[in-house]
Amino acid sequence: MVNATLTAEAAERAAARPSAVGVRGSGRGRQRRRQAVVAYLFLAPTLLFYAVFLALPLGFALLLSMSHWAGFDLGDIDPVGPDNFARLFADGATFLTPVLTNTLLFALGTVALALAGSVLVATCIDKLRFQGLWRTLYFLPIVTTVVAVGNVWKYMYEPGGLVNGVLNAVGVGSVAFLQDPDTALPAVVVVQAWASVGSAILVLTAGLKSVPQSYYEAAALDGAGPVTVFWRITLPLLRPSLLFVCITQFLTGLQSFALIIVMTKGGPGDATEVAALEMYRQAFSYGDWGAASAAAFVLFAVVLAVTLVQLWLFRRTGEDA
Repeated sequence: MVNATLTAEAAERAAARPSAVGVRGSGRGRQRRRQAVVAYLFLAPTLLFYAVFLALPLGFALLLSMSHWAGFDLGDIDPVGPDNFARLFADGATFLTPVLTNTLLFALGTVALALAGSVLVATCIDKLRFQGLWRTLYFLPIVTTVVAVGNVWKYMYEPGGLVNGVLNAVGVGSVAFLQDPDTALPAVVVVQAWASVGSAILVLTAGLKSVPQSYYEAAALDGAGPVTVFWRITLPLLRPSLLFVCITQFLTGLQSFALIIVMTKGGPGDATEVAALEMYRQAFSYGDWGAASAAAFVLFAVVLAVTLVQLWLFRRTGEDA
C-alpha cells in the first residue's frame, strides 16, 4: 500500500513538471525565431532597396498602363482600363507591325551572330597562347560606350566609309547601309552582335575550361576528327554556357534601343523602330505614359515567354541527349 501511494505521488509530480522534451522543443523554437528575426534584419536593406526601386515602380507602371497620364501632376491620372492595350493592337496601329516584329528580328539576329561568332572565337582562343590577351581584346567593345560604338560604325557604313571601301576594292558597288530600309536593320544587328560578342566569349571560354581533357584524349585514340570532336563533345558539354549566353543575349536584344538611336533614330521610316524606342518616344516625346507603360508590359510578356521557351527547349534537348 505504501509503495502504491509513493508511485501515485511520483506520477502526480511528473505530470505537474514540464517534460524535458517539451522544454527543449520550446527552446529550439525560440532560437529559430530569433535566428529568423536576425536574418530579416540583415535582409532589410536589400528588401527595402527592391521595394523602393522595383516593387513600387512596377506597381506604378501597372497603374499607368491602365490610365491616361501626361507625366506631370499625379492628380491628372485618369483610369481608362485596358484601352491602352487595345490601342496597341488596334487596326492601323504600328506596335505589332513593324515595331514588335523589328524587335524580335533584331534580337534573333543578334543572338544568331553573337552566338556563332563567340563559339568560333572561343574555340580558337582555347587553342592559342596568351589567351588572357585575346579575351581582353574581344572584351574591349563591352567597356566602350554605346555612343562611341554607334558613331564609329555609323561613319564606317557611310558611302565613303571603310565598309564600302572594302566592297569597292573587291569590285562590289557601294551600299547605303543605314539609308536603305532593306539593309538598315541588318546593319545595326551586325554592330550589336559585334559589341556583345566579348561577354559571350568570356562565358564560353570558361565553359571550355571545364570540359575534361580525358574526353578529347579518348576521342583522339578512337580516331575522331576535329569536326566530330566539336559536334560530339564540345558543343554538348557547352550546353549550360550556351543556354546562359542565348538567354542573356536575347534579353539584351529585346531591350536595346540606345544603339538604334545613335545610328538610325528608328529610320529610315520605321525600318529600325523597336519596342524600347517606341516606349521612349511615347513617354518622353508624346507625353503618353499610359501607352508607354502598356507597351512595356507587352514587351515583358514577350521576354518572359521567349525565356521560358528557351529553357524548355534546352532542357528537352539535354534529356534527349
